[in-house]
Amino acid sequence: MTAISRDEVAHLARLSRLALSEAELDQFAGQLDSILSHVQTISEVAAADVPATASPDPVTNVTRADEVRPGLSPDQALSGAPASEEQRFLVPQILGEGE
Repeated sequence: MTAISRDEVAHLARLSRLALSEAELDQFAGQLDSILSHVQTISEVAAADVPATASPDPVTNVTRADEVRPGLSPDQALSGAPASEEQRFLVPQILGEGE
């Protein structure tokens, strides 16, 4: 017995506003049925005493400590800019006045 029928796939496609061909409906019905069968198998195997986890490997956060360091002054940051105005980068306007 299949878990999802071709008609159900067609209904889902209509709800999702997807235009699927007859061949695609058949293809996706088979694929979705296979996916649902695998999910059911995994659900049967999962033991209640095994905690849920996103990964079987232990995950540790590998980051460096935050250290305050001096940054660039506005003059240093703008020193390589082709144009600047009032301590800001000056770039060509790409949108009109009202946009």
